Amino acid sequence: MSTRTRRRLAVGLTVLTTFSAFVVVPSAATAAPAPAPGHHTGTLADGATWIADVPAAWNGTLLLFSHGYGPTAAQDAPSPESQSALLAAGYALAGSSYDPNGSWWALGSAERDQFQTLDAVRAVIGRPARTVSVGESMGGLVNAQIVRDAHGRVAGSLGLCGLVAGGLDLNDYQLAGEVVLATLLAPDAHVHLTGYSGPGDAAAVATTLTDAVEAAQQTPAGRARIALAAAFLNLPAWAPGQNPPAPGDSAGQESQQEAWIAAGQLAFIIGSRPSIEQAAGGDSGSTAGLDWRALLASSSHRDEVRALYHAAGLNLDADLDALHAAPAYHADPAATTWMARTSTAGQRLAVPLLDVHTTADQLVPVEQENAFAARVRDAGDGRLLRQAYVARQGHCAFTTNEILAGLHAVEHRIDTGHWGDTSAAALGADQPGGTTAFVDFRPGRLVDGGR
Repeated sequence: MSTRTRRRLAVGLTVLTTFSAFVVVPSAATAAPAPAPGHHTGTLADGATWIADVPAAWNGTLLLFSHGYGPTAAQDAPSPESQSALLAAGYALAGSSYDPNGSWWALGSAERDQFQTLDAVRAVIGRPARTVSVGESMGGLVNAQIVRDAHGRVAGSLGLCGLVAGGLDLNDYQLAGEVVLATLLAPDAHVHLTGYSGPGDAAAVATTLTDAVEAAQQTPAGRARIALAAAFLNLPAWAPGQNPPAPGDSAGQESQQEAWIAAGQLAFIIGSRPSIEQAAGGDSGSTAGLDWRALLASSSHRDEVRALYHAAGLNLDADLDALHAAPAYHADPAATTWMARTSTAGQRLAVPLLDVHTTADQLVPVEQENAFAARVRDAGDGRLLRQAYVARQGHCAFTTNEILAGLHAVEHRIDTGHWGDTSAAALGADQPGGTTAFVDFRPGRLVDGGR
C-alpha cells in the first residue's frame, strides 16, 4: 500500500470582493457575525474565484466546500438542491474555483485556495462561530488535506465520496485494469495507456478498449477477462437500474461490471488521465514489478474471477503470466514526487472527520475508505475518523437528507467532544421521513498496486 505523503501549508492572500460592509454582533461565547444575507464573490491572488452565500437567519456555522474534478468554477455546495436545503437550515456556504489557469486536477492549488477563501469570506461576513469543511470526490481528497492541516481554521469535517486514497493509488490501479483490457482483449490494437498527447488521444484509446469489452462480453472467455480487469479497477458489481446480484452469482456480478464499462467508465477514467499528467508533468502510474497474483488475491472480486475462468475453461494462471510478461509502465519520478506532495492524504487528522460513501461507486471505489482508514490508524488518529455508507449505485449519489444527517453527526462531535451513534440506524433516524439508505457496511481492501 502506498503511503507517500508530504505536508503543504498554504500562505498568502490577495482578495477582491464585491461586498465590503458587514456588521459584527458580539455574543457571550464568540463574535457572532451578522452580515447582510446574500451572495458574495471575490478573487484570490492566483486568479481563483470564490463565492459565499449567507442566509437571512444564519446559525453561525460556515461550511467550506471543496468541489470535485471538473471545470475550475467556484462552488459552495454539492448540488443546487443541497445548497437550497443547507441555506434553509441556516448554514452559510463558501467555496473556491481553485486556480483556473491550470489543470482540472487542481491539487497543486486547491488546499491553498480553500484556506485563502476562508480568510476572504471572514473578511466580508465576519468570523463564524465555527467552520466545518465539506468535500466531494476529488474535493474529498482536498477536504482530507484541510482536516490534516486545519491549525484551528476548521472545527470538523464531512467527506462525501472522497478520493481519500489519493492520486498515486488511483493512477496505479486504473492503469493495472487498463493493462488487463489492452493485453487480453485488444492485443492487436497496440494502445498506449500513458503519455497522452491530449484529450482526443485519450478518447480514442478509451473507445478502442470499450469496443473490445463489448465484443468480449459475447463469449465466456471474454466475460472472465472482463471480470479480471474489473477486479484491478475496483469496479463495483452493482450497476444503475439493476438489483444487486446475489452473493456467489458470478455471472450476474460480471454482467453489471460490464454495464458500467459500456456506459462510459473508460471514457471518464482514461479521459481524465491527461489532466493528471498535465498537472504532474508526467504520469506516476506504474506496473513495473507488479505481483498480479497477489493483487488479485487481495480483491473482493477474486472468487468471481476464478469462478468465471473455471466456467469458461480458461487458464487463469496463463493470463496472469501474460500480464507479467507484458511491457511494464514505469512511473515518471518527477511526476511521482509532485503527486506525493500534492495529491495524497491520510497521514494525520487534526479535527474530527466523518466520511460518507456509496457502496457501489464506480469512479471512486468504496474500497478507498479502507485504505484511508488504515493510514489514519497508523498515524494514531483513528479516534477522529468515522465512516458511514449508503447502499446505492453511483458516484456521489447522495440525497440531501443523507448530507444533512452526516453534517449533524459531525456537529455533535464538535459540540460534545465525542462521537455519537454513527450507525446506519442512527444516521437514518436523524432524518425521519427523509430519503436515506444508510447501511452498516465494511469495504474490502483497495487493489492499489502495492507501491
